[in-house]
Amino acid sequence: MNLLKTLASVGGMTTISRILGFIRDSIIARVFGVGVSTDAFFVAFKIPNLLRRISAEGAFTQAFVPILSEYKTKKTKIEVNVLISKVATLLGIFLVLITFLGVFGAPWLIYISAPGFISEPEKFNLTVNLLQITFPYIFFISLVSMAGGILNTYGKFAVPAFTPVWLNISFIVAALCFSDFFEQPIKVLAWAVFFGGVLQLFFQIPFLKKIGCIPQINLDLKDKGVWRILKLMGPAVIGVSIMQISLLINTIFASFLSSGSVSWLYYADRLMEFPAGVLGVALSTILLPNLSKSFSNRKTADYSELINWGLRFGILIAVPAATALAILAIPLISTLFYYGAFTKTDIVMTQYALIAYSIGLVGLILIKILAPAFYAQQNVKTPVKIALFTLFCTQFMNLIFIGYLKHAGLALAIGLGACINAGLLFHHLKKGKVFKLNAGWFMFLIKIFFAAFIMALGLFYFKGTIDLWINYSAFSRFIHLITLILFGAMVYFIILKICKLNIADFFKKTIQ
Repeated sequence: MNLLKTLASVGGMTTISRILGFIRDSIIARVFGVGVSTDAFFVAFKIPNLLRRISAEGAFTQAFVPILSEYKTKKTKIEVNVLISKVATLLGIFLVLITFLGVFGAPWLIYISAPGFISEPEKFNLTVNLLQITFPYIFFISLVSMAGGILNTYGKFAVPAFTPVWLNISFIVAALCFSDFFEQPIKVLAWAVFFGGVLQLFFQIPFLKKIGCIPQINLDLKDKGVWRILKLMGPAVIGVSIMQISLLINTIFASFLSSGSVSWLYYADRLMEFPAGVLGVALSTILLPNLSKSFSNRKTADYSELINWGLRFGILIAVPAATALAILAIPLISTLFYYGAFTKTDIVMTQYALIAYSIGLVGLILIKILAPAFYAQQNVKTPVKIALFTLFCTQFMNLIFIGYLKHAGLALAIGLGACINAGLLFHHLKKGKVFKLNAGWFMFLIKIFFAAFIMALGLFYFKGTIDLWINYSAFSRFIHLITLILFGAMVYFIILKICKLNIADFFKKTIQ
């Protein structure tokens, strides 16, 4: 398997999803603008999304995939399917209980997650109603994530990568076609979340059937494989929760700031999540099962080489992406969101948050590479300890920054926290006996940062002012933005070529 080709396949599918996500957000911004109703929805959507990241795509995947990969390597297909069935049954029972608790406990969840809304009863009640509709999403998406983990382990990376497209389609269709049917139009987005979860689950079932891994009901609390997964999940939940708790605390802080702060952070986060999702998630998706396989087979050289390849490729793309996000903040925001109820003030405020977030983009992507290196070893404790320390640092920075920088200070704390987390993960991984850095790293970094600096100078000179961008037509904004992005990419890779950094080396990396 050629790693870059596989990454391109996964990244391509993820890119389609992210582009549809931007279309979705553009439509939401145009139809609903920024204000009380959108703040309410984003908080209501954030809670099940947070639980998804903690349980489904976070702790569960980190615990399930290494064990499943081990079973696939060392045991029979029947034993693998039995494990899948037992895990799916237990997960399904747990999710039903969580869903009922979430729906009936919605007011308490809003009290905790957005206490600033309490002083506005109408806003609070709307948020509660929206959460009651969106919360069952955690049931569907958790099963989707389990199915995705199975498909990834069997090398079917493209299907899970494409699956989120259905959520975005659900949003787009709902906002454009059904918002007028609701007394409170924002509720159509909550129902879009619900049906988006259903669509994603049903999309993956035929592919599970194709590889012969459809789970059956099989409850067995004594199974050793199940207990190994549960034991790994415990600390993994803590580790993954910490980042999400930071984001939740940010929402709590933002709920006390001026109306629109939650939405400004949301739109900035969406832009930052594009490279983080396309690159970071794609790398993590590919590396985790392959690292688990290499470590399980005691191929330490392959394990170390995979991490080196992932780090180099991640930095190659993440550094210019972070630079471009900061410099092209206004062109990006105005092109994607400046429609309908979205105002010039919203552009400026979202810009501040995006620049702050961009500082942490490299860190976020490196975490997606480094953390799986520990999970592949079935070592969850080290990432947990690092995450706890990062949480403390992030909240300390929140208290320092929020007074002067408002919502941008919250974004800056998250960004710097990600850099601290990545740095500590790298330090501890390097201290171990399994991973070693390849030669040539110093010159590689010099070339990357020099090329990014030259690109930054060019983009800064040509980017234009906010008044220029808002006076463009929608089509002109799009064309100018694409031109700037292509120009930046061209300058970056030309400088790398002049510096004799051989990009073709990344195409040669394969794994069996």
